[in-house]
Amino acid sequence: MKFSAVFKKVPEGYIGFVEELPGANTQGETLEEAKANLQEAIAMTFEANRVLASEQVRGIEK
Repeated sequence: MKFSAVFKKVPEGYIGFVEELPGANTQGETLEEAKANLQEAIAMTFEANRVLASEQVRGIEK
C-alpha cells in the first residue's frame, strides 16, 4: 500500500501526517525523526483499527 505522507516544518521541528489515514500523525525534531515516527504511528493506527474492528465483530456475534 502507498500513502501520501505530508511533512511540514514548524518552529519546534517537523510535523507529519498521512492524508488517507486519520489518526496517523506525529512530530520530530528532524525530518528523519518525523519520518521514523510516522512509520510507527501508521503501524499503531492499523493495530488500533484491527482491535476496534475485532471488538465490533464480536459485539455483533453476541
